[in-house]
Amino acid sequence: MSLSRRNIDTGTTWEAMAGYSRAVRMGSTIHVSGTTATDADGNLVGGDDPAAQARYAIQKIERAIKSLGGELSDVVRTRVYVSSIANWEPVARVHGEFFGEIRPANTLVEAKLVGPQYLVEIEAEAILETEDAWG
Repeated sequence: MSLSRRNIDTGTTWEAMAGYSRAVRMGSTIHVSGTTATDADGNLVGGDDPAAQARYAIQKIERAIKSLGGELSDVVRTRVYVSSIANWEPVARVHGEFFGEIRPANTLVEAKLVGPQYLVEIEAEAILETEDAWG
């Protein structure tokens, strides 16, 4: 049996230019790319508020997972990158708002992000109970 593959794109210019998808589902596993607080028009959401940026990024991740037949409760791993370690706590608190009951494995590190306006980037992996939850 071969696993089916489905890619989800948000239509940003970066996806086509850099050759990646917002999320990819193979079988029962969903991988979500590093996600920033950027809306569909390429505008930053949340300004200089790391918690607001984290909240928007997680909501964007949730939409991608749902579009591939999953739920946020299927997330088993997150990786959080902050541009300044000083922002770890507000970002971690938002992560806890969404994942406090789910409790995926998690890593949070300081990293240089794609631009100085980006304070946080988050990626996720989800595993669904069955491969055929979506057509």
